[in-house]
Amino acid sequence: MRLLAVSLFFEGENRANIARRLNTARSSVNKWVSNYLDGGLAGLDNKPISGRPANLTEAQRLEVKAFVLNHAESTEGGRLTATDIQTYISNSFKVNYQIGNVYRLLHSLNLSWITARSKHPKQSQESQEAFKKVSPVNDPKHSV
Repeated sequence: MRLLAVSLFFEGENRANIARRLNTARSSVNKWVSNYLDGGLAGLDNKPISGRPANLTEAQRLEVKAFVLNHAESTEGGRLTATDIQTYISNSFKVNYQIGNVYRLLHSLNLSWITARSKHPKQSQESQEAFKKVSPVNDPKHSV
């Protein structure tokens, strides 16, 4: 749209008509034409948006990711919740995150907040296998 506005400007259209034809503000057309006249095609490129600086450095974000991954591989059972991660961040880095932002942080680290069912630390694989071998006497699917 910026390039079209500049093209119409060079065809002799005034900026008010260009804005009306493109259904945009005249100030935008003025800015696009000025940027093109000052910087050529590069002047029409999107400018970087800085936004609010991150609360955690990249190294700290990697530490949080390592904490989550290490806890996920723990054999002690239990689940890691967003509150646990929030507490870890607060205690380790003195940065306070809201729960929703913890989920956003996990997403940005390519982690999912959805977890598999946890294993009880005292569960017995042998007992589970033995239970599977019990005859399904009361199961209607296996009635004779």
